[in-house]
Amino acid sequence: MAPGPQSALPMRAGVSAALAALVCAGLLLSGLRPYDRTTWLLETCWVIAGLPLVVLVWRRFPLTALLTSLLALHALVLCLGGHYTYAKVPLGEWLQDSLGLSRNPYDRIGHLMQGFVPAILVRELLVRTSPLRGSRWLAPLTVSACLAFSAVFEMIEWPAAVIGGEQADAFLATQGDVWDTQWDMFCALLGAVTALVLLSRIHDRQLSAPSLDGTARDSAEPLREAARREP
Repeated sequence: MAPGPQSALPMRAGVSAALAALVCAGLLLSGLRPYDRTTWLLETCWVIAGLPLVVLVWRRFPLTALLTSLLALHALVLCLGGHYTYAKVPLGEWLQDSLGLSRNPYDRIGHLMQGFVPAILVRELLVRTSPLRGSRWLAPLTVSACLAFSAVFEMIEWPAAVIGGEQADAFLATQGDVWDTQWDMFCALLGAVTALVLLSRIHDRQLSAPSLDGTARDSAEPLREAARREP
């Protein structure tokens, strides 16, 4: 007998539970003797706050497998950067030596992820809770939201630099680049656009799954009805 819509949900929840456990393990390991405890807390606060939130809303709002996997990957990237600080991550040092770069590029990877993963998160929220499903405005609004988040993050770094002075260098990870803020936002933009180009079709197929499609239709229908009534 072919599995019905509801029978697919426990499998997805089981995989998501495994990913949540992996993120918890990564967070705990990253917190063991980090390079700088304050930097670790600043870098991983998104994981500390985000993981319980996803767990709390999962029953009412289960995420697609694509988004769940990307969120877990992003969390691990943050944990690794928080443990070593972005300027000292061994993977970045290996890339720096292998590619002959002038700086550790792990910070750039982190900001690419800052656009890549939120793009799918924002897209899923807009598709499932707004009238934008199938709209030509979906992609530009998603990219705009990612850029806005990146700008807010840079503004968070600003008071951190003012308050912390030289002690904030580990968190900022500018590595002497006066254009680091601009590069960070450009990387987020590049990540968001890349995610939409590469993953939109896969994402649409998962959003159309029976166990999610009903949720998307039910939550967005009142908004679509209001939009149709507007002159």
